[in-house]
Amino acid sequence: MERDFDDLVAEAEAVSVAGWDFSWLDGRATEQRPSWGYQRLMGERMALAAAALDIQTGGGEVLAGTPKLPPTTVATESWPPNVAKATALLHPLGAVVVADPDEPPLPFADAAFDLVVSRHPVTVWWQEIARVLRPGGCYLSQQVGPSSVFELVEFFLGPQPAEVRRGRHPDDARAAAEAAGLEVVDLRFESLRTEFHDIGAVVYFLRKVIWMVPGFTVEQYRERLRELDARIRAEGPFLAHTTRFLIEARKPL
Repeated sequence: MERDFDDLVAEAEAVSVAGWDFSWLDGRATEQRPSWGYQRLMGERMALAAAALDIQTGGGEVLAGTPKLPPTTVATESWPPNVAKATALLHPLGAVVVADPDEPPLPFADAAFDLVVSRHPVTVWWQEIARVLRPGGCYLSQQVGPSSVFELVEFFLGPQPAEVRRGRHPDDARAAAEAAGLEVVDLRFESLRTEFHDIGAVVYFLRKVIWMVPGFTVEQYRERLRELDARIRAEGPFLAHTTRFLIEARKPL
């Protein structure tokens, strides 16, 4: 029996959105993965590092998937529920979690790390990254690109201005990294298919990825959600396009 709108929405509104694990969406939404394989690349860099920092680790899930952590491994996170989750996950693996407000300065000495990584950071403080890297050290990051999932964003918020659509452009990341004194050695960009198969998946996604539709609540957007539910039932999965870029930068010797 097909589940109705209220049932799907109530379930998605009640489930926890702590951490950065999206397994609740299995079978309800799909997202094409970038071809470069960030987890694999990060694991390769980690295996060669002596001291590594994971900035904005979320619940620690990505870092915990690394086959071999360096002797010194530190992660930062700002959201208290994620700090607790990451601590429980990473401490048994030998990694330390530091509660940090995601604002300069990073709570570490100059040249403390030979590797800094970050998957989907909300903000990137390039000068701080350059400061805590040792000469010859590397920053590796997969980031959300411009106009990511904007088909969904604009369904709720309407057309966005050009400067908002261009935000988080990889060319800007390159310029900022170079301005901080880093050398960009790799920069790749891809646009990827993302499909939402039911309205519950949309609600969960917007509750979890809070910057997509700032201040999103089911109550505020219930009628728009109802319209999207009808569209999905009539036309099939809602298609959007996720954008991602990979950037690797080194601090000169």
